[in-house]
Amino acid sequence: MLNNLEPAKMGQHIVKILEAHYITHDVKRFVVEKPSGYDFIPGQATDVAINLPEWKDQLRPFTFTSLRTQAYLEFMIKIYDGHHGVTQKLGSINAGAELILHDVYGAITYRGPGVFIAGGSGITPFISIFRELHKHRNLQGNKLIYSNKTSEDVIMETELQEMLQNDFIKIFTRENVVGFRGLRIDRSFLIKHIANFSQNFYLCGPKVFVENITQLLLDLGATAETLVFEK
Repeated sequence: MLNNLEPAKMGQHIVKILEAHYITHDVKRFVVEKPSGYDFIPGQATDVAINLPEWKDQLRPFTFTSLRTQAYLEFMIKIYDGHHGVTQKLGSINAGAELILHDVYGAITYRGPGVFIAGGSGITPFISIFRELHKHRNLQGNKLIYSNKTSEDVIMETELQEMLQNDFIKIFTRENVVGFRGLRIDRSFLIKHIANFSQNFYLCGPKVFVENITQLLLDLGATAETLVFEK
């Protein structure tokens, strides 16, 4: 299991950004220093602030995407240029700048094989889980259904495909390609792609996305105890 050790409370840490670059048109990867003793369970997150006077009190939650054992921490953050907020500022800072990390938290942790359903940047808590399972050759029995507006929005597509092989299902809601029909995760889609609704389901994405799919899964026979998502 991945969650056999619960990280302790750690306060806050100022860390330097070691690398920063875009991995899609609006998602930026940050590699930062890992404070001594800082630990997390794959799938968990922390509140992050930018270490500048006007930004240090503006905290936003971001999920770790690195392996737990790596010497650095990694985040993949969607940049909202039109929001004039924290992520827009993150879009303009690079290696050498500093972030403030807080305590680790999060309900999305691995409970055993199941179906992972992600919308957009909601894939991020699953990346660390998949990487950890893949490292230990324990990914078998897991499936990923990943919904995005277009193919250009897919985060870490190549790595996810290599790890999950045929258990990686991509759907696009607004793909602007001749002959392409936009798909959504609805009741018929779930029935077609999921044979067993008594297994674990891991959900992450926009609030409405998670709420809608939660209800569909419950209607199809899943139970609240098998649904894992951020409450």
